[in-house]
Amino acid sequence: MVLPTLLRTQKKSNPDGTTVATFNLATTEVWRDREGNRQERTEWHRIVFYKALADVTRDYLKKGALVYLEGKLRTHYWEDKDGKRRFTTEIAGNLLRMLDKKPVKHPVDGSTLDEEVLDVPF
Repeated sequence: MVLPTLLRTQKKSNPDGTTVATFNLATTEVWRDREGNRQERTEWHRIVFYKALADVTRDYLKKGALVYLEGKLRTHYWEDKDGKRRFTTEIAGNLLRMLDKKPVKHPVDGSTLDEEVLDVPF
């Protein structure tokens, strides 16, 4: 499970017309070392979505969005111009949930409320 922050989205179509969206995500791990000092490590992940999920990323996800996603790891290999073998690993996403809350307009005075506040039973 990855709960990353969205960095940027690129959308294109394959030659067969399939919509493809690729974007980079950052996940940060925070811990305390033996001396009690705060440590932090950020990992970067390349994500690829196809078809309808690619459209969702284009239409609804913005830089800095908090998302939950699931997918499969895929590794691609190639040779660079010097003949060296290179590879990249990406997550081919098959599930996407947007975790950012949208403010809800108050019907009377136009102020905004958190959606969670509206879900509290009284």
